[in-house]
Amino acid sequence: MKRDLYFSKPIMNAAGSLGFAPDARNGIDFASFGAFVTNPISLRPRLPAAQPALIEFPGGFLTHSGLPNPGLPSVLKKHSARWNRADIPVIVHLMADRPEETQHMVRLLEGIENVMAVELGFAPLLSNDILLMNLEMCVGELPLIFSLPAEQILSLGPRLVDEGASAVSISGPRGALRRENKLVTGRLYGRSLFPRSLEIVHSAAMIGLPIIGAGGVWTESDAADMLSAGAMAVEMDASFWIPKDPPL
Repeated sequence: MKRDLYFSKPIMNAAGSLGFAPDARNGIDFASFGAFVTNPISLRPRLPAAQPALIEFPGGFLTHSGLPNPGLPSVLKKHSARWNRADIPVIVHLMADRPEETQHMVRLLEGIENVMAVELGFAPLLSNDILLMNLEMCVGELPLIFSLPAEQILSLGPRLVDEGASAVSISGPRGALRRENKLVTGRLYGRSLFPRSLEIVHSAAMIGLPIIGAGGVWTESDAADMLSAGAMAVEMDASFWIPKDPPL
């Protein structure tokens, strides 16, 4: 029987921002979270990019990492017990470019305690058919959240939800910048992304699409604005990487 997707609290981290399991040693107050989202996980191990990059631009920065991870079997061996002991539920973010592999990973996760949902992320420029095939093959016990770029939220999101997805989320936008006469592509982060993200949430909510807001959410006020615009929950990312001043 498929579980409902429900958040007791509306704030969580975005995939790729806080590792593979909640860790209080990094100074994050997880008591304020409704869920923890893992780093992106593939079926087999992935190495870091040969030339990882972090490039600043006005209002944000670009990162290129290659999405390194040890593969789902190793992640489960190392972290599933920590997920089970966590005080908040876990959403596992899977790299879902190959539907057959995605189906296998989702079925493995259905037997893991305290996993509340699966978020599926995709490589750039995958066809709608691949995303729909993922949905068809992976619908089951765990709620599915499809992490989509802005241009697919309104065009494909309603069909995904109609056919069994529990929600969509806004994936990190991609961009390109020059460094040392080479073009570097990667994910974009920063406060400058927020106005576009807020508009996407508002448009999705207007057509009744269950959406998890993300992108440029930097403060509690930003998150509150997204919730007011109709988001069912909000994912924050790079704001967690900024050192907090110690209390006086």
